[in-house]
Amino acid sequence: MNSPRRIAAIGLAAAAALLLATGCTATSVLISLAGASTDTNVSWSVVKYLHGQITEGDARACVLLSSVQRALSPRCGPFVPGSLVAADVERTGMAECALALAVRDPALWPVVPELLEKGARPEACSLTPLVVLAQREPCPDFALATPAALQALHRLAETEPRAVHHDVMRMLSCPSARAAGIDRVLLTWRAAGLLKPGTLGFSPLGALHPDYLASSTLASDLEADGHSARAALGGYDGMLRPGFEEALRTSQWAALEWWLERAPELVNRVPPTQGNQLSWLPLARVLVHPPRLLVADELSLGLAPIIIDEVYKNLAAVRDSGTTLLLVEQYVGHALQIADEVAVLTKGTVAFRGPTDELGDL
Repeated sequence: MNSPRRIAAIGLAAAAALLLATGCTATSVLISLAGASTDTNVSWSVVKYLHGQITEGDARACVLLSSVQRALSPRCGPFVPGSLVAADVERTGMAECALALAVRDPALWPVVPELLEKGARPEACSLTPLVVLAQREPCPDFALATPAALQALHRLAETEPRAVHHDVMRMLSCPSARAAGIDRVLLTWRAAGLLKPGTLGFSPLGALHPDYLASSTLASDLEADGHSARAALGGYDGMLRPGFEEALRTSQWAALEWWLERAPELVNRVPPTQGNQLSWLPLARVLVHPPRLLVADELSLGLAPIIIDEVYKNLAAVRDSGTTLLLVEQYVGHALQIADEVAVLTKGTVAFRGPTDELGDL
C-alpha cells in the first residue's frame, strides 16, 4: 500500500508533467497541490525540485524566492493576497527597496497595501517610492489601481514627508490623478502648511500640471499664500520639466495664457537647448501668438529626431488653431503627416502638386 507521502509525490509529479506539457509555470498550481506543505517535509521538497526543473534557466526558481521576491516577480504568477510574510518584508534580501519597486510599476500596485500592512516603511527607501513612480511615469493610469491600492498610494502621499516633491506634485495633478481623486492630497498638503513659500526646494506653481494649473482653484490659492509665477521660473529639485516648458511643449494654451499674464517676458523665453541644437525661439512666438500664415524653411535642419517630433506636434496644434502653414522640407515624413496639399520639386521643376493622399510613391 502506498504511503501518503508517496501518493503526494506521485500527484505532484503528474501535475508537473501536465504543466510541462501545457507550458504553464504557475507556482500557485504546485503550491496548491502541495497543500499545507512546509519547508521541511517531503512534499515541499518535491515542489521545490519540480518547480526548479520547470523554471530551469530562470534567474532563480520562484519557490526558492522569499514571499516578497515572488510577489514582485511577474514570472512567478499573479500576486496572492495574504501571501506576504512579515519577516520577509522586514528583510527582503533585495538590492532595491521593495516598496519602491512595487509603487513604480502599476502592475505591482496590488502588492503595495500588504507591504505597508506588514511593516514596509517608505523612509527606508533611498528615494521615496512616489518620486520613483513620478519620474518613471509622470501621469500613470490611476484607473488601473484597485480601491485598496489607490488608498495605499494616497496614504504614502500623505504620510511620507519626502513625497512633497516637484515631480510628485506634477504627477498628482495630472488628468489621470484628478479623475481618480488622488489629487486631493495636494489640498491636504496646503492645509497642513506643507506648501508654504520659502520652505520647499521647488515652486508648487511650477510643479502643477498645466491642465491643473489652468482649471483648478489651487493655483490661485497658492498665489494668495505668497507664491508667484516669476519665482516658479528658477531652479528646483526635480527631474520633470518646469511648468512653463511643459505647457509650451504640450501646447496647453490655457496654461500658456496663465503664465504670460503673470510673466509677459516669457514670450521671448525658450526651453534650454541641449548641445548644439538650434534655438526654437521663433516657434515659441508662433505658439504663443499664432499668425494667419506661417512659412517655415527646412524647419528640421540641425535638430535631433526627438526635437523634430515635438516641433511637428506643436505645428499640428498651430495648424488646428487656424494658421495656414507653408513648409519647405527635404525630410518630408513629418511634413506629409500634417499637410493637406503637397508640391514636389525635382531639379527646379514641379513634378507633382495635389492632395497629400494622392502623392503615392512619387
